[in-house]
Amino acid sequence: MKQRTRVAVAAVAAAAAVVVAVGTGGATASAATTKGGTLTIARSADIISMDNTTTFDNNSIHVQQQIMEPLFNVSANGKKLTPWLAKSYSISSDKLDYTIHLRKGVEFSNGDPVTAKDVKFSLDADTATGSSGWGYINAAIDNVTAVDDATIDIHLKHAWAPLIADLSLFSNAIVPDNYGGETKEQFYTHPVGTGPYKWSSWKKGQSLTLVKNTHYWQKGKPHLNKIVFTVVPDANTRKLQLQGGQIDVDDTPDWSSLSSLASASGVAAKTFKSTQIDYIAFNQKRKPFDDVHVRRAIAYAIDRKAMVKAILFGHGSVANSLLSPGTPYYDKNAHGPTYNVKKAKAELKQSSQPSGFTTTLLIRSGDPNETSIAQIMQSELKKIGITMKIKQLDPTANKQARLAGDFDMAWSAWTMDIPDPDEWTSFAVDPNGGSNSAFTNYDNAAVVKLNSQAQQSVVSSKRKALYAQLQQQTGDDAFLAYLYYSPYVYGISDKVSGFHVTPLGNFQLENVKKQS
Repeated sequence: MKQRTRVAVAAVAAAAAVVVAVGTGGATASAATTKGGTLTIARSADIISMDNTTTFDNNSIHVQQQIMEPLFNVSANGKKLTPWLAKSYSISSDKLDYTIHLRKGVEFSNGDPVTAKDVKFSLDADTATGSSGWGYINAAIDNVTAVDDATIDIHLKHAWAPLIADLSLFSNAIVPDNYGGETKEQFYTHPVGTGPYKWSSWKKGQSLTLVKNTHYWQKGKPHLNKIVFTVVPDANTRKLQLQGGQIDVDDTPDWSSLSSLASASGVAAKTFKSTQIDYIAFNQKRKPFDDVHVRRAIAYAIDRKAMVKAILFGHGSVANSLLSPGTPYYDKNAHGPTYNVKKAKAELKQSSQPSGFTTTLLIRSGDPNETSIAQIMQSELKKIGITMKIKQLDPTANKQARLAGDFDMAWSAWTMDIPDPDEWTSFAVDPNGGSNSAFTNYDNAAVVKLNSQAQQSVVSSKRKALYAQLQQQTGDDAFLAYLYYSPYVYGISDKVSGFHVTPLGNFQLENVKKQS
């Protein structure tokens, strides 16, 4: 039998995070708040799917996280991992076997008990999606065994540093064995999980409703009876609805509205620390974006400081790396292209399009921030001989176009979901990582190798060195044009308490209360 190390509140070499006791997170509700009520959250776009194993869309993911829960969860500061549906775990001395003990008394929202068979099925189902979904995150898993009803064993193909962090990803959330007897397609039309809320109804393009899970394992939670996510594409309309009391949370206010929200009665604009990076993606399947000199020319032509000032009103910083400052192993010394018109012109002269060309940037309609980005870029690229058209699609259509690779250049953003860089680096640079390298079709074998080595190293100093190399090489390749790092901003009614967003973008709505 292999020697095992018991994991409690200590750092684990195989995960870039620490495991701590379960905490509630969020602000403490005032005495005026009561149990029950409905929380209405307005968002710019609808969900795409409830299949947590194949969906790359935050609006879908944030709903999924209220319904389905993983074995581990992130702490309020986004840096640590908390046993969630798991109670504890141990690791073999060769780092190849993880034995995980499940929390007792956990039930699905239909009242059925959660067993190791459900856990095995869920992890296997995620792994099976492979490069078409989030299965890449489980690439090191050889097999999962249900030891007994309350214990599973995960055997790895090789040492894998981010395993515990990977098990906290929404795609590894636990669902009933064999989808409760339904097909996968049937199940995800009304998913069942252990989360604080359960599926109720969906009016496509309008609203989605969740109701309280009366079988939730955290006693006394959730506090609310119902969550309603509405679709309101226009930022100004969301602001007016928040000020008028029609909604409780605006999840994407534009930065220009912060001062008016701050001075308005009954509402507040609140920022939260984030791991978000905004960037421009180049579709390398479309010429001339297969040419690194073209990509560098555009990356050098962008005045990021002007964007931070004009768009974020100073609430952010210029992005220098694929990783954000809140992500483990971020390298502040990584040097991606920064604003330099002379270098931009020189790169274009070396390219396949020395006299310039015409291209299109895809953005979401109704979003003042993206409109400003596009207008600034349009002006700046004109200076180096590139004519840039702006294509606006409503947020849902925009996401579908990006997922389908139907763009030349596109604005996008990433936030981490786990406290380990592997989720994003594998998604962004590995063409087999589930997204064709963040939908850019970028493929550099040397970078893929660096990423693989960082995954398999359990020595933090080695991972740091490998990720430093990766950050520099991806910057040199300019497969993305990094724009800026910004905090999350939400407009929130002062009737709401306990609403907290982690740096990974998660919000635990079981902790939220609302004044009647």
